Amino acid sequence: MTLAGTLEAAEAAAPVESLDVVARMLREHLGAASVSFLIADFTGSSVVRIGTAGSVETDEPARRIPLRGTLYDDVIRTQQPRVEEPGEGQLVRVVAPVTNRGDAIGLLELFLHAAPGAEVMREISETAHALAYIVIANRSFTDLYQWGRRTTPLSLAAEIQHRLLPASLACEAAQFAVAGALEPADHVGGDTFDYVIDRDTVQLSVTDAMGHDVGAALLATLVVGALRRARRAGADLAEQARQADRAMREHGRKGYVTGQLLRISLLDGETEFVNAGHPWPLLMRDGEVREIVPKVDLPFGLGFHASLDYAYRVQSLDLRPGDRLVMLTDGMLERNAQSFDLADLIIRTRALHPREAARTLISAIVDVGHGHLDDDATVMCLDWHGVANSERDAATGADLTDASPPSRS
Repeated sequence: MTLAGTLEAAEAAAPVESLDVVARMLREHLGAASVSFLIADFTGSSVVRIGTAGSVETDEPARRIPLRGTLYDDVIRTQQPRVEEPGEGQLVRVVAPVTNRGDAIGLLELFLHAAPGAEVMREISETAHALAYIVIANRSFTDLYQWGRRTTPLSLAAEIQHRLLPASLACEAAQFAVAGALEPADHVGGDTFDYVIDRDTVQLSVTDAMGHDVGAALLATLVVGALRRARRAGADLAEQARQADRAMREHGRKGYVTGQLLRISLLDGETEFVNAGHPWPLLMRDGEVREIVPKVDLPFGLGFHASLDYAYRVQSLDLRPGDRLVMLTDGMLERNAQSFDLADLIIRTRALHPREAARTLISAIVDVGHGHLDDDATVMCLDWHGVANSERDAATGADLTDASPPSRS
């Protein structure tokens, strides 16, 4: 069984049957007693077991398996496959990360009749790697994976909000790693984040629409649509901001959206940003966290003259290899989080991948609010490695170099 063969066989199947094809190949080739795919939910705090198409009841809420303290949590966090030592007469459990470019999609779980050697572990890791591509290729054709990520029903506002987020919440490249996390308030507040990689740049944005529920989601839709339209037309940051502001003034019904836009050259590391009335980002360098204090322009939609475009200022940012940049919304700074030391937690999570760091920061805010938020809380975490890095060292499930020897627990 090869990586190419797995991809080819799954590609020939219908979107909802591709998982069955992979499971059947593993059972036949490795003699596995059972094979499961577990998909991570929107919050990253639990997984949902995706069975065969005939056994998934998508008219019922997905059954979540909490991650905290489990073998699944260990595999997602470390992005290393694990082998669980069986009891007498029991099957051997193997769990491998299903990850693409840092986006932890889920887990591949197998039960084998004998402990796997290094070659079998490599085949399992190759298959898990292929499975990530299979899910990505098929998720636009079926709601199965969306169903699996929803452990609670979404409101209409939350549905709109989630559709504005990038398809993958994390990404790795040679020069950087970036991840975002969003926890909606009890009444969705209109937060969004976005990123895109071009040939020579990576661009990020975090926005926060005024108000709550569907009204805020519609404002967020306007500004994200305008930013993407301008960006995809090749506009620079100033023009992206101008078009977002104009869209809000023409269609935003007197609402406004704060935002932060960031653009980094992948050729020389030159970094520029626009701040449209948004909370200041935090920069961690050499173990210390400080606020970046920018020139603050008006939020999108608050121009004083309807017929005149507001001139947004593009500012420079000194970003160096080894820096961690944290962009956030004001839901991370609410009054009920006054006892929460955000800078200290950023320092304490420095060793974590941005994906895990962002989730940890969000989880801390949720804990402070005892599970309830008055406003959406959003974080984007960027690790800048610098332009001198020509190869990605992905001990994060994106490469296969972590396939052997197997770790045991």
